[in-house]
Amino acid sequence: MVTPDALFTLFGVYGDVIRVKILFNKKDSALIQMAEPQQAQLAMSHLDKIKVHGKPVRVTPSKHHIVQLPKDGQPDAGLTKDYISSPLHRFKKPGSKNYQNIYPPSGTLHLSNIPPTVSEEQIREAFTQTGGTVVAFKFFPKDRKMALIQMSSIEEAVTALIKMHNYQLSDSNHLRVSFSKSTI
Repeated sequence: MVTPDALFTLFGVYGDVIRVKILFNKKDSALIQMAEPQQAQLAMSHLDKIKVHGKPVRVTPSKHHIVQLPKDGQPDAGLTKDYISSPLHRFKKPGSKNYQNIYPPSGTLHLSNIPPTVSEEQIREAFTQTGGTVVAFKFFPKDRKMALIQMSSIEEAVTALIKMHNYQLSDSNHLRVSFSKSTI
């Protein structure tokens, strides 16, 4: 089953996710509140019809303008989560470079924040653990903190991004993962 955190990570590629609510009586549906309308639009245009866990995802506008948090004492089973103060937002800084690097889902992922102590083998192994096949890997020639990794399909890359974004590589380094326009 998809979790609020998985949806936060995936939709967070296209904007800052404020809240996620997986519907209690319809667990294959969710409401995702973004910080800005254009971020919601980007998420819709890039994520509609992609496959997650073998199923196509439909992303459409909601009639709800905000996602309500459950009232105290209401059963929720952890299906609603507030991310307003998450340190993982990619776009909270005005003019963030992340705005220039928004691409549709692809089989190739851009990795950054790689510490010098981490090898290609360690990264390949971690990405293989997501259930996918690593087809190619390349460190950036001028900056070994960044790399491209190619999975065998877009669906595998989507799963790898969900599982590996913010993955702890060392005591102080968490991996940053986004879709890439480049191929290897």
